[in-house]
Amino acid sequence: MTESFDGKRVLIVDDDPDILEAIRIAFSETGAVIDTAQDGNMAIEIAAANTPDLVVLDAMLPKRSGFLVLEKIKAGRKGQRPFVIMITGNPGQRHKSWAQSLGVDDYLNKPFRMDRLMEKAVKLLNN
Repeated sequence: MTESFDGKRVLIVDDDPDILEAIRIAFSETGAVIDTAQDGNMAIEIAAANTPDLVVLDAMLPKRSGFLVLEKIKAGRKGQRPFVIMITGNPGQRHKSWAQSLGVDDYLNKPFRMDRLMEKAVKLLNN
């Protein structure tokens, strides 16, 4: 059964077109309105213009890192929209701790199973 995110807006940010497309396809089955960005500056512009409910954010991005994007869009808003799930290929604990200090709502290491990402999205968007 596919979760329904009707009326929700999701911003997906990743510089890898294959990952971006895979996540976009997973969310397209939920009824959410989806925006995508491939660099940090574009992510901030889209988030400011469209006010997403959820941002799926890669940590390492061109032009502005995911951490700087996270800091900008979550400033003083921990536990509030937009919720942010950060994804990263870096297995170290240091990046996770940094993201948590900036207000990330959840965190996934690449590679990850798409159902895990969707479970995290459901938990954040349906509470």
